[in-house]
Amino acid sequence: MIERIHLSILRAIDREGSLTAAARTLHLSQSALSHAIRKLERRSGTAIWSREGRRVRLTAAGEHLLAAANRLLPQLERVDDMLADYASGTYGSLRIGMECHPCYRWLLKVVEPYLSVWPGVDVDVVQQFQFGGMAALFNHEIDILVTPDPLKKKGVQFEPVFDYEQVLAVSADHPLASHDAVQAEDLAGETLLSYPVDPSRLDVYVSLLTPAGVTPHRHKTVESTDIMLQMVAARRGVAALPRWLIEEYQPQLAIVARPLGDSGIAKQIHLGVRRGDRGLPALEGFLELAAAHRGGFDWGAALKS
Repeated sequence: MIERIHLSILRAIDREGSLTAAARTLHLSQSALSHAIRKLERRSGTAIWSREGRRVRLTAAGEHLLAAANRLLPQLERVDDMLADYASGTYGSLRIGMECHPCYRWLLKVVEPYLSVWPGVDVDVVQQFQFGGMAALFNHEIDILVTPDPLKKKGVQFEPVFDYEQVLAVSADHPLASHDAVQAEDLAGETLLSYPVDPSRLDVYVSLLTPAGVTPHRHKTVESTDIMLQMVAARRGVAALPRWLIEEYQPQLAIVARPLGDSGIAKQIHLGVRRGDRGLPALEGFLELAAAHRGGFDWGAALKS
């Protein structure tokens, strides 16, 4: 009953604002566009829109169909692109979503040889602080998800890439710099700096502060790693970050890393992919290059090169 053209029409009207503009975008006559929707209304037995002068107003059924169009059409377009790429002998593009915000430099070390091995494949990276990685993976908006917090979901497979320790960055002359380990209560009077991520997704909260019922004196978000660690060095706050990242900045900044809690916070970075995509040559090629660094990746060399 529902055809792709129906979804395309509703999306075009929503984007363009009128039937005339939508028809122009879809290379249809306005009458053909209206006829397609009327045919759908007859088949379904429900109205999709009502006219208000030159404009149309979607009914509840129409709004539901528009939501489906916005969800399904990108997936169908991705399939079209992939088939065209296979027909021309190339895969096209590999889209990578980042939930590990400090891991961008690691990604560059994998992308560099990947682009040489796969000259017909482009790499695109989505790195947003409020990025919903699993939803993007399920909706075919990305092909690979880089995350420290893999979720077990049907249809998704995660591969571990490397281990690291989440520690607290403090100024070298901060009182906490002399501690063998930082406890939750030590942060009660501190300004905690972090990326703009909900506290429920921050390891320092999940593994240390929340179980102890402790909140920092102040929680301030900073988008830039450089600025965040400059603020740490100036004793404007402390920050929970990977140990390798802090060590990379130590030659330039007077900062030190201290374990969080008596047992520390051990983490792993994983790559998530849709199970149905396993076997695609370009995707498998990326996973193989990433796996080559598993467990023995030289962070110091990678970050300084």
